Amino acid sequence: MQGRTRSGWQVGSIFGIPLFIDSSWLFIVGLVTLANGLDWQALYPAWETWQAWGAGFAMALLLFGSVLLHELGHSLVAKSQGTKVNSITLFLFGGIAAIEEEARTPGKAFQVAIAGPAVSLSLFAILTVLSQFTEAQSIAQVLTSDLARMNLVLALFNLIPGLPLDGGQVLKAAVWKATGSRFQGVHWAARVGQALGWVAVALGLFTAILGGNAGGFWIALLGWFGLRNATRYDRMTDLQEIMLALQAQDAMTRDFRVVDAEQTVQTFANQYVIETVHPSAYFAASDGRYRGLVKVDDLNTLERSEWSYKRVQDISHPLADIATVREGTPLPEVIQRLEEEQLPFITVLSPADAVAGVLDRGDIVRAVGGKLKIQIPPEDIRRIKEDGAFPASFQLQAIAKAVLPDLSTKSS
Repeated sequence: MQGRTRSGWQVGSIFGIPLFIDSSWLFIVGLVTLANGLDWQALYPAWETWQAWGAGFAMALLLFGSVLLHELGHSLVAKSQGTKVNSITLFLFGGIAAIEEEARTPGKAFQVAIAGPAVSLSLFAILTVLSQFTEAQSIAQVLTSDLARMNLVLALFNLIPGLPLDGGQVLKAAVWKATGSRFQGVHWAARVGQALGWVAVALGLFTAILGGNAGGFWIALLGWFGLRNATRYDRMTDLQEIMLALQAQDAMTRDFRVVDAEQTVQTFANQYVIETVHPSAYFAASDGRYRGLVKVDDLNTLERSEWSYKRVQDISHPLADIATVREGTPLPEVIQRLEEEQLPFITVLSPADAVAGVLDRGDIVRAVGGKLKIQIPPEDIRRIKEDGAFPASFQLQAIAKAVLPDLSTKSS
């Protein structure tokens, strides 16, 4: 599987890719060891107890070694395309390769998606052949033959055509190729994944409750995992589409004040700085023209005696020297600029080079939330403005970075 999450303990790296183990992985290692140890002790009475349990533990490690190779298949193909792979994580349901950004063409997306199942199918073929050269009912024969079957199951399961599985990524690439829209590809694959997830949940619960088979709970759990992640893909794509449609003018506010550039610093301080609530910015203007941005902190650079004769224009920063964007600048570019330059806000200019508005992270969250029909409390917006950071749950910086290539495609 492919995704963008990372958690757990780092246990090393492979081909320069950090390898993590989630705490849930330990549970599965114990479960696989227990299940195989008990089964093999009964199936192969010639084995010593320690051999059955040792083989069970070895199978658990080999199984996750296969999962690791499966994820490496995705990762190495992505790296060959110039895409950074942030990590590989082994967890409860197998593994996930955290690939930093989407492939830029449906063909490349297909290559990354199919690489994992191709590795698993190759392992199935290799292990099947090896099992033919081992002694019947020996530990080596049992491990190779069972591991071969598990790799076949791993490949076929992952080829189910719904996100978040590799088959869903393949379906996404196919729809993308047919429609020319990456977003349509994700929506189709996510909705198939949601439908399959509901089927698995219903089937698993039916099997467990009415059929008395406890394994049904595992099927239901897998279905819930797939359903949750397919929904996340769908919502993330909605957010990307919204982000591409928004411009600076859609999020900016008029939370600034225009002050007389010719007045003294003392007059400015008396009239505005003693206010209990300050606007986001002050702009100095005279003769119908904006002269620059006035930063209250710059008053501290002057001796108090200079306040009486220095003009506001003397301490203002010309518009050419401050961070500005145009009203029509796409919102992802604004976010990228705010984050890269660590700006508290950015000034939005009209086509006539007048100050049209100001824009900060709180304004962006409010605009995106409005498009998503999410009511964000004013106190939360105020906190974002004060903190100067996007909420982690919104992932706006990562989403903005992900859609920047789509903007260049759009404009070309």
